[in-house]
Amino acid sequence: MPVKITDKITIGGGDLVIIAGPCMAENLEICMETGRFLKSLCEELGLGYIFKSSYDKANRSSESTVRGPGRMVGLGILQEVKNELKVPVITDVHEVREVADAANVADVLQIPAFLCRQTDLLHAAGETGKAVNIKKGQFMAPEDMRGAVEKVRATGNDRVMLCERGTSFGYHNLVVDMRSLVIMRELGVPVVFDGTHSVQLPGGGGNCSGGCREYVRPLVRAAVGVGIDALFIEVHPDPDHALSDGPNSLNFKLAETVIKEAKALYEFGRKMQ
Repeated sequence: MPVKITDKITIGGGDLVIIAGPCMAENLEICMETGRFLKSLCEELGLGYIFKSSYDKANRSSESTVRGPGRMVGLGILQEVKNELKVPVITDVHEVREVADAANVADVLQIPAFLCRQTDLLHAAGETGKAVNIKKGQFMAPEDMRGAVEKVRATGNDRVMLCERGTSFGYHNLVVDMRSLVIMRELGVPVVFDGTHSVQLPGGGGNCSGGCREYVRPLVRAAVGVGIDALFIEVHPDPDHALSDGPNSLNFKLAETVIKEAKALYEFGRKMQ
């Protein structure tokens, strides 16, 4: 079932949608610079664009790492990006008490992978009526995400989609089983591929996660070839100095390459249907 985000953007409506931005809303300047670049690129390519960033990274590897600006400051940054750039925004919610505030700003609420089975959180997100993007847990089989979808739909909200972001493969490693994209689509929801978290090395940096951004391009090409409705990537002006997920984030040049390749492959696949 297609999920309408705005009058011009529908995920699962036959056109590829890009969900991209910095992992963490570090400050307004970085968010605006990144959002402005991505909006311009997507407009040039004729692609729908949703800005993404998190006001709180609640599952950081270490107590000493930065979590983000916090709910109210972070949501304020997202609201400014939304107002200034005239783009929809998506952000994570981690607890039921956050949902109402986030829903006042975000067009899409995202359920983090580690929380994809949290019934109360899924119900609260569904009850807002906003679109809900559920990331498949690293520990979950794709067919078992049916339960998460049903929890949102139990609130009367059918605006739900599922996101593949890799599956745990031993310690400090993820793999992507491309079959999961097919299986999750068979649950009757649009499917999103998270091309940058899929190359993350959880805890691989000791007190933080590592990543292998050199694998983003081939994995995105494979996912688009299998069939997706939206591409999710983390983009930062200077990934090597990003406060969160730098090793798997893309700079502007690489993001442009990945998005252009995704568009070309998506259109080729559509001609073959």
